[in-house]
Order: sequence, then C-alpha cells, then structure tokens
Amino acid sequence: MTKTALDAADIRILSALQRNGPLSKTRLAELVNLSPTPCRERVSRLTRAGLIRGYRAEIALDRLGEITTVIVTVSLTTHRAADFARFERRIADTDAIVECLATGGGMDYVLKIVTRRLSDFQALMEALLAEDLGIGRYMTYIVTRQVKSEPPDIARLADPRDG
Repeated sequence: MTKTALDAADIRILSALQRNGPLSKTRLAELVNLSPTPCRERVSRLTRAGLIRGYRAEIALDRLGEITTVIVTVSLTTHRAADFARFERRIADTDAIVECLATGGGMDYVLKIVTRRLSDFQALMEALLAEDLGIGRYMTYIVTRQVKSEPPDIARLADPRDG
C-alpha cells in the first residue's frame, strides 16, 4: 500500500471530517482555516487517494432496545490460505458480525458480533460451527458496557516524529 503524503492542512481536514462527518464545503473550510475552493480540491484528492472511504452516522444502539454485543476470538484448525479465505468469505456475508480482525499470536481472528438477543448470538455460533469453516477453538466475551469507542487521533498517527 502506497503512503499518501499529507501536510498539516490535509490532516486538519481528515480530523474534522472524522469528528463531524460530512460538512458543507464552507463549514469545513472554516474549521480547517482554508478557503472553500482549495479545501474542496483537497477533499477530492484525499478521496481519490483512498484516505476518505465514506461517511457514517454513529447510532446509539442502546436506544433501539436491548442489544447483545459479543467479542469472539477464533482459532482455525489449519492455516492454509484457502482455510483463511473460506472463513473470511463466510464472515463477510454475515450481517451480525460487524467487525473481524485477523490477528497474529494465539488466535487467528477477533470478531465483534451484535445481535438482538443472546439466543440469536448462540444460534449464529451454532450455524458457524456446523459449517465446514475449520473453527478449532473459540472463546466468547459478552460485552457488559462500552467504556470507550473513539476514532484514532489522525494528527498523532500521521506525525512522522511520533514513534
């Protein structure tokens, strides 16, 4: 993956969009201290470079009713490329699995699963285990409350002087 060179104005734009979502070109320009036309051109360049993938609303799921969130670690029995690909295809097609991270170390994947009820989660896990996905071992962790969920600090991550 090629790294896109960013200057301070680009980082301010990315940070503002990450914090606020889509903004009018005038409001974004005000927030990042640029005039609207250069600001819009920078947003277009950052989007073309793949740095801006899209915009989402942050929904308060707890306002919908009782929601069950479970973190699941998964270890596959075998570790061939085809095994990983088969597992990942199935995960990609499962709406309740909202996040999947491939990891190094003791477990192969960490999943975040959001369902209406614990019984819905259990039915999903039983279905996954019944399929030929090569799941050798899994551990579940039921989320009791969310302590923190923040996007990373773009300015810190983009700073070449920081670590």
